[in-house]
Amino acid sequence: MTPLHLGFMVLINLIWGFALIAAKVSLDHFPPLLFAALRFTLIVLVLFPFLKIHRGRMKEVIIIALCAGPVGFGFFFVGLALSNASVVAVTSQLGVPFATIMSIFFLKEQVHWRRWLGISLSFLGVMIISFDPAVFTYIDGLLFVVASALVGSVSTIFQRQLKNVGVFELQAWIAIAAAPLMLGASAIFERDLLGLVLTADLLDWAGVFYVAFASSLVGHAGIYYLLQRYEVTQTAPLTLLSPVFTVFFAVMLLGEVLTSRMLVGALVALTGVLIVSIRQKRIVATGP
Repeated sequence: MTPLHLGFMVLINLIWGFALIAAKVSLDHFPPLLFAALRFTLIVLVLFPFLKIHRGRMKEVIIIALCAGPVGFGFFFVGLALSNASVVAVTSQLGVPFATIMSIFFLKEQVHWRRWLGISLSFLGVMIISFDPAVFTYIDGLLFVVASALVGSVSTIFQRQLKNVGVFELQAWIAIAAAPLMLGASAIFERDLLGLVLTADLLDWAGVFYVAFASSLVGHAGIYYLLQRYEVTQTAPLTLLSPVFTVFFAVMLLGEVLTSRMLVGALVALTGVLIVSIRQKRIVATGP
């Protein structure tokens, strides 16, 4: 990887790492379902021209859109609103081992001892974090994030089998599925939506715009650009910089306190995710 592309990869992780902080700030004003609805509505406005019917593949596209959009992000933003940004950043990485386990059952992939070790370490790390007394105060938020990672892994399984659908096309379908469903759910479960929108200040809106455009469009488009040029074994390990950046920003900007148990759990979990990512991507890259 050239120094320029390596710097771009770090920038993508920096964007993703700061996204949770920006979202956390906005969630102090917007309830989570409304926040998700606003985020996806902005993406629809930008990516609507990319909407395209893919005959014979729309069933998979719709499943991906629902899992990666209203269901997955609905759980995620509820969990983020109720929890600690640092813990969310680490716990959300469970999507990698979840997807690996699902690939065994649905794609008949072979998993050897190294990936089983990585899967075990991932869950062990999250368990260490979960049993920290400080985390018990927002354990419900943690469970929502775990549910989000599980649903997101379903999306990953279908994305592995989906061919010839562009990154912006898929994001457009995710947004078009999520925006109305999130808005409807917000209208049912949350209150005073119009008042919240009208009283939001610039900082509240900044988080919505950042997550919609910087994180979704720049981050995902950037990683897609790099994956077209480099083997996934080169890019996968570097994506783990994202939760590291989130933890740093959470401590420095939000004043979150990290206990020794949280740090140990994060180190164990991310080590497991790294092992799974490297082994999984190598198999995908070199397999038939």
